[in-house]
Amino acid sequence: MNILFIVPYPLEKAPSQRFRIEQFFPLLDKENIQYTTAPFIDAATWEILYGKGSQLKKVKGILGGYLRRLKLILFETGKYDVFVIHREAAPLGPPIFEWILAKILKKKYIFDYDDAIWMPKISSANRFAIYLRCFWKTKFLCRWAYINTPGNHFLEDYAKRSGAKKTILLPTVVDAEVRYRPATHKKPNEVLKIGWTGSHSTLEYLETIKNVLLELKKTHDFKLYVIADVPPSKELEHEFIPWNATSEIEQLKLFDIGIMPLLKESFGEGKCGFKLIQYMAVGIPGIASYTRANAHIVDHAVNGYICNTDEEWLATLKGLIEDKNKRDEMGRLAREKVVTFYSLKSQEHVFLDALRQCQAANTPT
Repeated sequence: MNILFIVPYPLEKAPSQRFRIEQFFPLLDKENIQYTTAPFIDAATWEILYGKGSQLKKVKGILGGYLRRLKLILFETGKYDVFVIHREAAPLGPPIFEWILAKILKKKYIFDYDDAIWMPKISSANRFAIYLRCFWKTKFLCRWAYINTPGNHFLEDYAKRSGAKKTILLPTVVDAEVRYRPATHKKPNEVLKIGWTGSHSTLEYLETIKNVLLELKKTHDFKLYVIADVPPSKELEHEFIPWNATSEIEQLKLFDIGIMPLLKESFGEGKCGFKLIQYMAVGIPGIASYTRANAHIVDHAVNGYICNTDEEWLATLKGLIEDKNKRDEMGRLAREKVVTFYSLKSQEHVFLDALRQCQAANTPT
């Protein structure tokens, strides 16, 4: 087997790509499977892509990505028998590369995604790109794929409505055996820590429970920890921890309660509940807004909570702050759930099965 991973970003930069593609590389090495990754964005362009300004450099970087893609698709696909497209082959314009791969070269590919990427969502620094994004293309990527590997049932339903031939549900998972281990160093008299992890693009979700946290602060002593690439609103008293790939897991272990609020919007339904999975993997009870995915991950009031209103958020946070035994027991059960259903080990066979099916479809009989 020789796999070509067609990915958007440089390696070890984007969480979606790291957890859905890159963390399976040691498994492929163990199985003696050959693979190549082909990022669209190079490292230099990535460093400026989501910042303001540098439009000329961004355009140059994007054009370079198109030239690399064209060379790859037209001249280098012959040596591969498995093709995996993560999210899209190119960020702008119609799905020309996927069309060439599927319709001209007659290659079967796996389409992997973990967000509602057919719904318009553009960073404020790149508003000009909204006219070029062609969000409508996702339905064709689903339809042309030999196998879709969506991250949750909401995404799977979209693939089926779009005419997908085959879907294999593949949740976004963590390495619960080696990397995500329970915290063991917490001191009993430390101030309780409520924690949130995310990025510049999801900080707006944290803002949705700002009033809840401000109200909670009036009656309960706690610290709010925020792990992200940019800090949140100054209205929220918080401890900001810049996100760092090497220390991310140890930072999560500082939390006593993990939170995952979301906006009440369709885009949020596409989220795969990964923050919850991260919290639960290190033995932290999580509280999340309702989505279908979150309700699958959390067994409400057993290993975490699902909240729909500000009143539910406030009552739930108060209850967990006041009951350490409940936090500890929920954290233990939360980790058990992740190990069983959302760990790397639990999904390795699913990942390999999809690859082998694609290889068989691309192998002449």
